Amino acid sequence: MKKSNIDLSFFIFRLKMVMIKNMDIQLKKKHWAIRHKYYLISGVIFVGFLVYLLVLSAGPRRLRYEADKLEIVEVAKDRFLEYLDVEGIVQPKMTIRINSNEAGTVDSIIAENGSILKAGDIIMTIKNIELQRVIEDERDELSKTRINYREKEIQMEQKIADLQRQNLETMYNLNRQAKEQVVNEEEYNIGMKSKAQYEVATEDYEFNKEKTKLLREGLTRDSILNTIQTDLLRNDLTRAEKRFNRSLERLENLVVRAPIDGQLSSINVIPGEKIAAGSSIGELKIIDEIKISTKVSEYYIDRVTLGLPATITYQGEKYPLKITRINPEIKDRQFEVDLLFTGKQIENIRIGKSYRLQIELEQPEEALVVSKGNFFQSTGGQWVFKVNDSGNKATRVPISIGRQNPKQYEILEGLQPGDKIIVSGYDNFGEAQEIILKR
Repeated sequence: MKKSNIDLSFFIFRLKMVMIKNMDIQLKKKHWAIRHKYYLISGVIFVGFLVYLLVLSAGPRRLRYEADKLEIVEVAKDRFLEYLDVEGIVQPKMTIRINSNEAGTVDSIIAENGSILKAGDIIMTIKNIELQRVIEDERDELSKTRINYREKEIQMEQKIADLQRQNLETMYNLNRQAKEQVVNEEEYNIGMKSKAQYEVATEDYEFNKEKTKLLREGLTRDSILNTIQTDLLRNDLTRAEKRFNRSLERLENLVVRAPIDGQLSSINVIPGEKIAAGSSIGELKIIDEIKISTKVSEYYIDRVTLGLPATITYQGEKYPLKITRINPEIKDRQFEVDLLFTGKQIENIRIGKSYRLQIELEQPEEALVVSKGNFFQSTGGQWVFKVNDSGNKATRVPISIGRQNPKQYEILEGLQPGDKIIVSGYDNFGEAQEIILKR
């Protein structure tokens, strides 16, 4: 135990001696690089980061993207058909507006909306008390005119009979005087009458002859005047009858009928409503003949012409049509086009049903084409991302697009057959110049 204490004391003594000796030795000064090594390391890292950023900004901007989330298509030579894919609505070829020819109050509505009518079927009836009064007054006036005409006619007939009797008596007297003149001339020649007697008889004959002539002319004028008056009375009666018949026709117009066969598509009046003459009361659609109406973008106003073919594909079968009417008026940047079937028509087709149809703008021809995608909306068709042969990277390349249809773009410049391009996801690419495709 004592020995251990002696050893510990000796060890402590030796340690103190070494420490005193070291205190007498001058310490050497460290190099500045060692003293500032942490600052130097931080500076080197910062400079390296700046160099990295400069390299990135000088080179193409890259973006990593999962290939499975992108649509990649191949550019190929194919038959290109420029057509428009639009929605058409079935409409009747002709719609007739039904108007009321008479004013009045709607009495009753017989036909309902959607009713299939034949020509002459009653649609509605109108009540017009004033018209009925007018018709009664004209009926009374016509009766008076007929009575007056009959009276005048009897008077004219009597007058004609008197004129004929006067003419007969005048001719009889003239013929008798002519015979007497012949006798007077014979008696004068044989000396039974003197010259003076003969001359007096001759003057009487000539006077009666001229008188008879004037009388007959008067009778002729009276006869002509009588005929004219009769014709005037007859015309008055005819006008009265026509006026009355027209009023009766107006009475018929109080019953509104279907002018042709068709479907009553609308009726816009109600019982008790007052309507004016010429008012529109509804529409009648001719359902035996139909058309397809559609709207086309104003961009194609100069290319869509009459006679262009079109097609509806329905339940796996194609139905051909052609454009028969173009309304050049542009509304909401579109114009209206009507088409008619040129061959077989869709069975059980209904007014108001819509179909997708393709309007062909030209004949199909060989061209370099690519399937459509949303890249056009983002790039304006000026560039696309072209995938390299390895399929791990896509690079931005300029292109030129020509014609288009709802499924394809025509490529004019920038791509070759067999090239693969990205056609989707452009909204997420930003300003990237290269897309690194992650598999």
